[in-house]
Amino acid sequence: MDDRIRLMINVSKLHYEDGLTQKEISEKLRISRPTISRLIKDAIKLGIVEITIAEFEESYNDLEKQISDAYGLEEVIVTRVSDADSREIVSRELGAKAAYYFNRSVQNGDVVGVTWGTTISSMVDNLKATKSLHITVVQLMGGLGDPAVSLHGTEIIRRISLLIDSTVRLMPAPGIVDSIEAAQFLKSDKHISAAIDAVTNADIIFAGIGSLAQEALLIKDESIISQEEVKWLRENGAIGEFALHFYDKNGKLVDSDIEQRIIGLGWEEVKGIDRVVAIAGGPEKTEAIIGALHGGFVDVLITDHQTAKKLVELSQSK
Repeated sequence: MDDRIRLMINVSKLHYEDGLTQKEISEKLRISRPTISRLIKDAIKLGIVEITIAEFEESYNDLEKQISDAYGLEEVIVTRVSDADSREIVSRELGAKAAYYFNRSVQNGDVVGVTWGTTISSMVDNLKATKSLHITVVQLMGGLGDPAVSLHGTEIIRRISLLIDSTVRLMPAPGIVDSIEAAQFLKSDKHISAAIDAVTNADIIFAGIGSLAQEALLIKDESIISQEEVKWLRENGAIGEFALHFYDKNGKLVDSDIEQRIIGLGWEEVKGIDRVVAIAGGPEKTEAIIGALHGGFVDVLITDHQTAKKLVELSQSK
């Protein structure tokens, strides 16, 4: 065996198996550090040392990259959920992963917009408390449902403010009102107008993606929109909802008088937000997620492993 090869093997074993630093190897073998460095590099080039990156069971890097490339996203986070067919479990566990992304990505001074619902509520449940960060938290749209429950937008904002040093901007109005005239009147109020302006200037927003399934929180009891309105939306191609805006399979707005009755972030303004984080998964939301991705208004997607696989399959079957 060539003496240099033998030396490469010896140095490599000392470095990778015994854990010695290049300085320690240099002192042990009385060889200069630059020579030790070259020997290690050459050992890798010649295949004496092979470096592999272990793929842990929970790693979905390949799936994430495939989805990101297929739909032009800035980032995709895929997580395994314990029961991909359970709406409640998917929402709860995706919310926990969204909290990780929130803690990782939200920066001091950011204006952060949030919506409502079970997934966003779960995200807040899992946020890390910190007072080293100061942010402004804004409600993306007016309130929906019972203001006292944890899923309500104002309650979600309040809970975030208890965990993170925050300036709070609430939307003091219903999310959808009964008439276009009522919406115009409310939007003329200086407090509501200021809240809408604050939302429009958000640096990052966190929102779920809704489906038009009968069991969907937005439509199941007709307290927010009626079954007649849902029927009309479906007949006119609506397959998903984002921040109360209904869109078709191509991510295009399905315009109706509902759109003019919304108090909150406008459809065009959604597209102007620097980073839109969508959190959604489960078989009943696959179509709605794909529509949102085709619409180009989502920058970051957080989803479950089964939905991710379906998104890749569908992108390859085009």
